[in-house]
Amino acid sequence: MSQAVFPTLAGIAWNLGRATTFKNRRARNLAGMETAFLYAKYPLYRFVLNYEFLRDIAATPDYDTLLGFIQARALGGDSFLFTDWSDNAVTDMQFGTGDGVTTQFQITRAFAAGGFSFAEPVQNINTLTNIKKATVVQTNPANYTIDANGLVTFVAAPAGAAALTWTGTFYYRCRFDGDKLDTNAIANGFWDLAQLAMIGAPGNRV
Repeated sequence: MSQAVFPTLAGIAWNLGRATTFKNRRARNLAGMETAFLYAKYPLYRFVLNYEFLRDIAATPDYDTLLGFIQARALGGDSFLFTDWSDNAVTDMQFGTGDGVTTQFQITRAFAAGGFSFAEPVQNINTLTNIKKATVVQTNPANYTIDANGLVTFVAAPAGAAALTWTGTFYYRCRFDGDKLDTNAIANGFWDLAQLAMIGAPGNRV
């Protein structure tokens, strides 16, 4: 499980493709009614990047940089960290509520609007700006510690109904989708890469 961060290169198009996938199985009984069996509590996300050009010149070796990164992973053979520029930061995101007993809480990110919400673990934090308990900023390590997988341990159990929030940025842990990569030379010293697909999640699930 590599900690390498996917490189930021010129030439990438804005049109980021993103799909949300769950793993379910549906069975129909003799009466015609369906039953769903959920094999995954949290989704995986599939991203598709489009590089309109990759420079392959000594001053800006984007092509070599990207190929070097991809081939070091053996395409889908190893995971890496990726910044989804459409979803990588939270501000005062609630990740737990104190009960006066529990001291450990997993950092999470939630989608919530219109009375609907869905939270999932964040296990690859990029920058942690602060953690608050009942709106009060906490100090590390005097008030809490946090491990490499985003598990927060408070020195004293947060009081009942105390909202626990965090502000910061995070990565998706991804792997490349597939075992083949097609690139095209479009001019002397320039290549394109129409589709670079990867699968990942804020948690360590690939």
